[in-house]
Amino acid sequence: MSFLSDRVQAVKPSPTLAIDQKAKELIAAGVDVVNLATGEPDFPTPQHVCEGAIKAIHEGKHKYTAVDGIPELKKAIIAKFKADNGLDYQADQIIVSPGGKMVVFSALMASVNPGDEVVIPAPYWVSYPDMVKLAGGTPVFIPCHDTKTFKISSDQLRESLNARTKWLILNSPNNPCGVVYTREELMSFGEVLRDFPHVHILTDDIYEYLVYGDTQFHTIAEVCPDLYERTLIVNGASKAYAMTGWRLGYGAGPVPLLKAMKTIQSQSTSNPCSITQYAALAAMTSPRTFMDDWRRQYVERRTAFVARVNQIPGLSCEMPDGAFYIFIRCEGLLGKTTASGKTLVDDMDVASFMLDECGVAVTPGSVFGMSPYVRVTYATSMENILKACDKLEAGIQTIK
Repeated sequence: MSFLSDRVQAVKPSPTLAIDQKAKELIAAGVDVVNLATGEPDFPTPQHVCEGAIKAIHEGKHKYTAVDGIPELKKAIIAKFKADNGLDYQADQIIVSPGGKMVVFSALMASVNPGDEVVIPAPYWVSYPDMVKLAGGTPVFIPCHDTKTFKISSDQLRESLNARTKWLILNSPNNPCGVVYTREELMSFGEVLRDFPHVHILTDDIYEYLVYGDTQFHTIAEVCPDLYERTLIVNGASKAYAMTGWRLGYGAGPVPLLKAMKTIQSQSTSNPCSITQYAALAAMTSPRTFMDDWRRQYVERRTAFVARVNQIPGLSCEMPDGAFYIFIRCEGLLGKTTASGKTLVDDMDVASFMLDECGVAVTPGSVFGMSPYVRVTYATSMENILKACDKLEAGIQTIK
């Protein structure tokens, strides 16, 4: 009999973190690798946010806080939802957690029973399916048919819902492909969901502020107010404020669910780091003017990256509307043989080739539920982007 539980053996470690770790180990060993696998801003945490943390340290904010967050931060989160999304929440509808991932995890652990289904459009963030499995549920995937938009249709959504469905997970802007659902598309989902009143919606809005050009962000509780009581909004400080390592996420939703999530958190992580909470308070109560420059740089990098990728034989990609990823189709490389004699059978092979023989760390699309693709990030310098493209182009010229 195995000592380990069945549930932990049913899941796997985060592949994106594993690839990032391997890339960092190669770099530490002196190998020339451009790491495009990790999804985090390359900008430093804004100075005023750091100063908020330093002030909290000097003021002795070192003790336990309320499990679900300090009142001041919850008040700032409530103000954010009102100002940005036109949504009204009370303090008992808000939870602050050590990262947005913990918000998703505690929501699923608090609500999913064996036999419950959680519907997940593909491509999807790698952790959703395994968290569903850890909670005892069954992930049900909706593959997008249109590989130019990477979006599902309302008809596909309807076909995927049934009496066993507990949750629909939405992620817009999307990781890994950067698509953003429009107001009209979210409203069409609402039309379907009204026919399934037992289904709740978990909307992961972590990339809310990272949309470009004329693209506008909308969240489903905003465009379908009657779904407000069935919606959990997940967000956080990591992507918006370059605070990935600080670990600060938050959620807003119905009181019974939030109360149960608080119980889960109280028996697992307890409160988020006190100093991080005060840093996030400084972030959320100050102007976000610095984001204008960040978005400008992201747009420049995105445009240059997409143009260059589409010039490399065997690779192609679409222009993403949000987040900071490009989802690259690599079908043109399959069946070919590398200089080391390895045949590229799938995108896992392609990702290995790109790391081992080109010196570029990417994430295979199969871990996001769609093949044959690789995901790269443009949350890195223009120098790294151009260098990575040079290395990929040179490496691909050696395969036959």
